[in-house]
Amino acid sequence: MRTTAELIASDRRHLWHPFTQQQGWCDDDTPLVIDHAQGTTLYDVDGNAYIDGVSSLWCNVHGHRHPAIDDAIRAQLDRVAHSTMLGLSHKPAIELAERLIAIAPAGLQRVFYSDSGSTAVEIALKMAFQWWAQRGETQRTGFICLENGYHGDTLGAVSVGGIDLFHSVYGPLLFESWPARAGDAEHLAQLLGEHSSEVAAVIVEPLVQGAAGMLMAPDGYLRRVRELCDKHGVLLICDEVATGFGRTGRMFACEHEDVAPDLLCVGKGLTGGYLPLAATLATEQIYEGFLGDFDEFKTLFHGHTYTGNPLACAAAIATLQTFEQERTLELVAGKIELLEWLLDQRVANLPGVAEVRQRGLMVGIELLERPPHERLGHRVTLAARRRGAAIRPLGDVVVLMPALTISESDLRRLVAITASSIAEATADQLAHAV
Repeated sequence: MRTTAELIASDRRHLWHPFTQQQGWCDDDTPLVIDHAQGTTLYDVDGNAYIDGVSSLWCNVHGHRHPAIDDAIRAQLDRVAHSTMLGLSHKPAIELAERLIAIAPAGLQRVFYSDSGSTAVEIALKMAFQWWAQRGETQRTGFICLENGYHGDTLGAVSVGGIDLFHSVYGPLLFESWPARAGDAEHLAQLLGEHSSEVAAVIVEPLVQGAAGMLMAPDGYLRRVRELCDKHGVLLICDEVATGFGRTGRMFACEHEDVAPDLLCVGKGLTGGYLPLAATLATEQIYEGFLGDFDEFKTLFHGHTYTGNPLACAAAIATLQTFEQERTLELVAGKIELLEWLLDQRVANLPGVAEVRQRGLMVGIELLERPPHERLGHRVTLAARRRGAAIRPLGDVVVLMPALTISESDLRRLVAITASSIAEATADQLAHAV
């Protein structure tokens, strides 16, 4: 059996980690090598336990090794692991589409599968662009997005992103979009007034801008965005990759303001955090815009080798069934209230904390501003790791987003660990500031 040191050495020799400055990773950090998991607990190769405080990057919903999801994947393995959807179909993809349409906002009737949230967004952008072109409105080539928005890391998704740190270096490769001030409906109205004849769609993250540090939209803003899109005759794309599947307390964040988009992007929690799968849901009106004789070439020319992978679809079906069978959304309401109280009592009043933002089980704890090289958020995560929790910051915003099934005792422990870790990591900086 390989030792932990041998695994870490091999990692540093061969792997290139996402969103990671590899120089620091290889010189300073001691990687945490995960061996197995159970429920909302991760275990490293040395047997140490950690609360999964960010649900394995916002995707684990019902906990690790959930029996129903495990069994569904095993049962599908006895049939077929993968079969293309180019010219063929299969039962899991069909049944999952039925289930998604049944729970989605009204009017969404068609499901196009892909493999990640970013590609789900790419597909929505291409659908909107091509739909207008096939209606003869070829001037509609632009998109309105939101400042501080994040929709993934492929180039189309980056083009409608608004986080300079992530996106500015790729500027020469991107198409132009018009950024609206997040939460400012009047600014959006102004942009639509100026560019409505050129706009294919407005794209937003409903209620919460996740990667921007859990920034919250004001009440009523999403509803106003829908009204403005209708007024100016443009499509609305809602990116629920992060907010979907119970994270805000409802199945989809759109439900909080009774909004139905023209295109809905989902991913992350779709399979319960088991396998890569995403989907773009469209209205029948958009779907019909792609119908025509073969030689009209109105086909949506987009696809992936693993589109609608049967194993992933089986996991997703089991995930949605588990929501019903375990009354997940009903039970999470109490945890959301408890989390709000815990954050208020244990975190909000810490001297190193500037602001606490929460919607459902999505939390951003913004620390007092410090120079980037101090890596304050990172220091909090290392302190939390020593105490038995795995969390990850967005810069100096500490993010908590546990699985919906986290126990109340573990939720209390997660917040307590986070509070102690923030106090430890900020103590020196506060002392120096004085």
